[in-house]
Amino acid sequence: MTTAPNGTDRVLADAAARGLDVQIVERAEARSIEEAAALIGVDVASLVKTLVVKRSDDRYLLVLVPGDRRIAWAPLRALVGVNRLQLPDAEQALAATGYARGTITPLGALGDWPVIADERIRGRRIALGAGAPGRSALVDGDALLASFAATVGAITEPA
Repeated sequence: MTTAPNGTDRVLADAAARGLDVQIVERAEARSIEEAAALIGVDVASLVKTLVVKRSDDRYLLVLVPGDRRIAWAPLRALVGVNRLQLPDAEQALAATGYARGTITPLGALGDWPVIADERIRGRRIALGAGAPGRSALVDGDALLASFAATVGAITEPA
């Protein structure tokens, strides 16, 4: 399975269906999260990674993590109410979402996976993957979380 050629179109269609105002920004390929944030014009904390996390029952979660942080596994497991979570390989993440790593976003993702978000996303405009390399989607974090009925908590620690 490969990334759908219309990944950004899926992002925009899902955003429109959710009533979200999303701006797609074209950017050069970045070698680091700091470089990506600079290219988009946001601080690293506002560049949000969408991580695919696999439960032991082979279901997935989409976990939104600020760019300057990483998953804190114990709090995430407690919030989800499970004992085991893991990061799937790139092929599994692609199959679960229809997006390759680096382009993953909950917007337009295949599957109806729950969205879990770090509380630091609230109250800020964020940049997410936009379904295709060299693109980012800018959106109000609070509106995004509400549109997915995301579960929000303190699930990260400094990177």
